[in-house]
Amino acid sequence: MALTEIVIRQAKAGEKARKLADGKGLYLLLTTAGGKLWRFDYRQNGKRGTLSLGQWPEISLAEARAKRDDARKMLSDGSDPALEKRRAKARAKGDVGNTFKAIADEYIAMRKADGARPYSASTAAKAEWHAALLAPSIGHMPVASIEPSDILAALRKIEAKGTLETANRCLQFAGRVMRYAVATARLASDPSRDLKGALPAPRVTHYAAILDPVKLGGLLRAIDSYDGDGVTRLALQLAPHVFVRPGELRNVRWEDLDLAAAIWTIPAEKTKMRKPHSAPLSRQALAILGELEGLTGGREGYQGFVFPSIRTRLRPMSENTLNAALRRLGYSSDEMTAHGFRATASTLLNESGKWSMDAIERALAHGHSDAVRGAYARGQHWDERVRMAQWWSDHLDTLRIGAKVLPLTKFARE
Repeated sequence: MALTEIVIRQAKAGEKARKLADGKGLYLLLTTAGGKLWRFDYRQNGKRGTLSLGQWPEISLAEARAKRDDARKMLSDGSDPALEKRRAKARAKGDVGNTFKAIADEYIAMRKADGARPYSASTAAKAEWHAALLAPSIGHMPVASIEPSDILAALRKIEAKGTLETANRCLQFAGRVMRYAVATARLASDPSRDLKGALPAPRVTHYAAILDPVKLGGLLRAIDSYDGDGVTRLALQLAPHVFVRPGELRNVRWEDLDLAAAIWTIPAEKTKMRKPHSAPLSRQALAILGELEGLTGGREGYQGFVFPSIRTRLRPMSENTLNAALRRLGYSSDEMTAHGFRATASTLLNESGKWSMDAIERALAHGHSDAVRGAYARGQHWDERVRMAQWWSDHLDTLRIGAKVLPLTKFARE
């Protein structure tokens, strides 16, 4: 006889557990403690199985019958409902550790320890920032449940703040995390791949730089008159003489410098291209570094940082320090940036006609799209770069004192 809600409600526990049958394998198990548990008995391939369907009254009679019917459908399709339930529990348990945030953290940690091309501190910080921006929307979600629409909704929130470039960077980061999840067998395919073209392409902007020699001379004189922190002034004075990126300048340690040989060797982990880079130092650059040694204690002082932070000597100079100093000197972000010193050197050196393009590109530590040309360039041009570094520093001195400068294009290549 089929069960009713009234019969179930009135059923009492006894000294022994007993079953109240409903039909088609479904029954209510009355425990000695008073529990009323739904069970479904079945046979598959000659073997008996029992599936737990929940407890009454949380699971009503109608819901228990629906679960039974679903299980019978699975049996007719050749699946074992109890086995599928265990698999679902295992997947749910695994999903707890396979959220986007958990896998993003794992991916960043893996890239930091990558022996071939490990993340630098700044690159890791940017990746962690992108992960933090995505976390409120998809960080808690298991990667297997994330749809393209979920990622797009997260990106729209970032885009709405007017940071289109950041939104695109976050999409790229999400794709790297998803592909890592695919590679580690926690995701079947990358859902971010379907979002190509979903965001407007950000307008490409270049770092502001002074390219006029006369204006460059004015900047150099302004730097000499900088009345702020002495280390900051010396960093600004050194920046035009060397062709390194601001992050490489800020993080240089005395151990990276061979002052006797006039060579600055930047370890691979500190460069954008993840390859060691050596730069010749002019007499002017060595003089600035010599003044720094007297100011900071050199190799014995401040954890070995050439440009220690203003706030704590245990860390290098902040990434905002040089740009803030340029603003203090009256140069807006549309006129000059710390990164702009590279563009200034690249432009004026190329316009001089004195130096080969390969030597200039090697000085800037640019990669080569042409693998054969890149392999050749790595081992060449050192002597030319040494001469070029000294010529450039001498030229900066000429501009600083305000002497009349002939157009660079009138020089013949040496």
